[in-house]
Amino acid sequence: MEKKLYFIYNPLAGKGNIRGKLYEIIQTLASSEYEVTVYPTREPRDAIEKVRELPDDYDLIVCSGGDGTLDEVVTGMMQREHKIPIGYIPAGSCNDFARSLQIPNNMQQAAEIAVQGQNFAVDVGSLGERNFVYVAAFGIFTDVSYSTKQGMKNVLGHMAYILEGMKRLTSVKSYYLKVTSAEMCFEGDFLFGMVTNSRSVGGFKSIVGKNVIFDDGIYEVTFIQRPRNAMELQEILAALTISQIDTKYMYSFRSSRIVVESEEPVPWALDGEYGGEYERVEIFNNPRAVEIRTSPEVLASLKEEEARQSEEPAENPGPDSF
Repeated sequence: MEKKLYFIYNPLAGKGNIRGKLYEIIQTLASSEYEVTVYPTREPRDAIEKVRELPDDYDLIVCSGGDGTLDEVVTGMMQREHKIPIGYIPAGSCNDFARSLQIPNNMQQAAEIAVQGQNFAVDVGSLGERNFVYVAAFGIFTDVSYSTKQGMKNVLGHMAYILEGMKRLTSVKSYYLKVTSAEMCFEGDFLFGMVTNSRSVGGFKSIVGKNVIFDDGIYEVTFIQRPRNAMELQEILAALTISQIDTKYMYSFRSSRIVVESEEPVPWALDGEYGGEYERVEIFNNPRAVEIRTSPEVLASLKEEEARQSEEPAENPGPDSF
C-alpha cells in the first residue's frame, strides 16, 4: 500500500524562492512511493490546526518554511495523541534548528533527507501553554524577528535581525526577574534571557553553551544582566558577535525546568515569533517528544557525540565560572 505524505509549506518564507522549486520538491517527495498532499499556509498559526486535525493514516509530514513554520508544525504535533514523523525543508532567514541538525539549505537535498532519512526524537519545550522547538527568549533582539518586515528578512537574511536590533540600543528595556531552578536561584535586572536547545540562535553559533544535546531533556539557559553604561553594553554585544560568552555579565547553566517571575509582564519570543507576555512563567522540557528526519550519517554522529559527552562530568556554571 502506498504511504501518505502531507507537505505543508509557507510560500512567503525567506525569499519566497520555494515557489520556483516547488515542482522539483514535490517530485522528490513523490518518488519515494508516497502519495503527496500539498498545502500552502495562508495565515499565521495556520499550520498548527492543519497538523492537529490531520488523519492518523498519514505516515509523514514534511514542512518547508522558516523556524516559525517548523514551530507551528511541532506545536500542532504536540496537540495530537498519534505522533507522526516530521521532515523539514528549511526556507527561512536563519534556519537555526536545521543548521543544528545539519539539514542542508539546498531544498532538493533537504527533501531527499525528509523522505529517505531516519527519525531522530528531539526534545520540545513548553512555556506556559505554548510550545517551542529550540529557543524561548525575552529582551533585546528577541522581538526583532517578528518586528522586522518580511522583505528586509528576505534580502538581508540574519543580518536583518542585527540591523533591527542595533536601532533599538538607545531604548533598551530590562526586567527585574527572579529565576528559580533546581540548579540555581538568582534575581536581578536583565536585558536578555534565553532557554535553548540549539547550536545556533539568530544565525550565531556557539553562544548557547557547550555540549548541546538535542534529546537529553536538558536546556542551555543564559541570562544577560543589564549593563551599567554604554561601554559595558558594547562589551556584551562584542562578545555575542564573536560567539563568546562574557562571564562578567552573564549567568549560564543547564536545566530541565525553570520558573521566571517579574512584577511586570515580560514579552517572550518562541522560535523567533511572538509568544505572549507573562509575569510568571514556567519553562520545561518534554524529552524526545517529536521525531524529526535527519540523514543517517548525521544521526550516527549525534549519537556518538551524545555517548561521548555522557561520560563527561556535568557543569552548571554561574556568572563567573562559565
